[in-house]
Amino acid sequence: MPAGEPVGEEEFAALMAPLGPFAPSPRLAVGVSGGPDSLATFLLAHRWAMARGGSALALVANHGLRPDSAAEAEAVAGRLQARGHEVSILSLGLPSGPALHERARRARLAALEAAAAEAGAPWLLLGHHRRDQAETLLFRLLRGSGETGLAAMAPARALPNVMVLRPLLDMPVARLEATVAAAGLQPVRDPSNDDPRFARVRLRAALADPSGDTPGTQALALAADAFARRRARGEAAVAERLALAAVFRPEGWVRLDAVSLGQDAVARLALSHLVRAVSGQPHPPPREGVERLLAQGGGTLGGALWRGRVLCREPAACAPPVEARRGVSWDGRWHLDRDVPGATLGAPGADLARLEPAARRDLPAVVLRGCPALRHGDGRVELLPGGVSFQPAGGPPA
Repeated sequence: MPAGEPVGEEEFAALMAPLGPFAPSPRLAVGVSGGPDSLATFLLAHRWAMARGGSALALVANHGLRPDSAAEAEAVAGRLQARGHEVSILSLGLPSGPALHERARRARLAALEAAAAEAGAPWLLLGHHRRDQAETLLFRLLRGSGETGLAAMAPARALPNVMVLRPLLDMPVARLEATVAAAGLQPVRDPSNDDPRFARVRLRAALADPSGDTPGTQALALAADAFARRRARGEAAVAERLALAAVFRPEGWVRLDAVSLGQDAVARLALSHLVRAVSGQPHPPPREGVERLLAQGGGTLGGALWRGRVLCREPAACAPPVEARRGVSWDGRWHLDRDVPGATLGAPGADLARLEPAARRDLPAVVLRGCPALRHGDGRVELLPGGVSFQPAGGPPA
């Protein structure tokens, strides 16, 4: 198709087909920032769902990173509502601090997942396209990611409450621009997308491909697809190895048998999955670090600690406590599904020493130091309280 040709309904249906199966009268949710990629995704998803007797909900995220973020979210929602679309605005309210954009990305996905599940939409669509895929591959390559990371973004990924779908990963952004223009919608332009302070913006400039359709971008996207196919084969082998070597405990740690794990390439991939899961990191650790940890048979890596037969969160790397409110995530690992007024959720810290033996559940001390605890206003501390579930940011280990 020409670079400026809108994406057609039949073409989009063909892209959705391998991501199913879908229930009759499918209910979709779509993350919408107001940019051309997310607007095009919503328009196409809405038509696709309506043609099958279903519906689509636009989830507009107000990330609060700029003074005019709230007004932009209201404007985007208003334009869609004026056309009769179902829209919900999500306010993230992120505190300031380091790695703000990375935290915003993770918070946005968590908020989208929760809102989609609450709205009865088991499928959450995101508008990532070919250039995004190429940038992700380059970004992870520069960061030293292994083969799993170089597979970049998957077209379908299961989260605890929804299935995340990216049907447009091989679509040039110019065609998404054309789709929005053909619908008569005016997209929002986020100035941070042109701010050279951010690494992804500098990578985009290096690609020099505003349309997302040059041979270089196509080659990078094809490479990501090849790595994805290789990843799928590797993950099948990893699942078999983990069944022999690891027991994942509900408290978010692993009982690991180094002998059964082995020292080969499958062992390296398996350990990478485990480290990512127990540390709550969204991405796999660097390959060199995994190889070193495997060769040593213990140590720390990426916020995970391997000691003897225990692989768990490194206590010193745990995040600060957060307000204990429904839907909050702590440390990239633990999700709270209820409000606890006046309490915070975090590591037990010094309060661990005064807990009754029964509260410790016979868990290793190093595991306990990284477990979630509710600290109430009256001084009470609940270790591994009810309403808290282990939901690592990078997904399950395999």
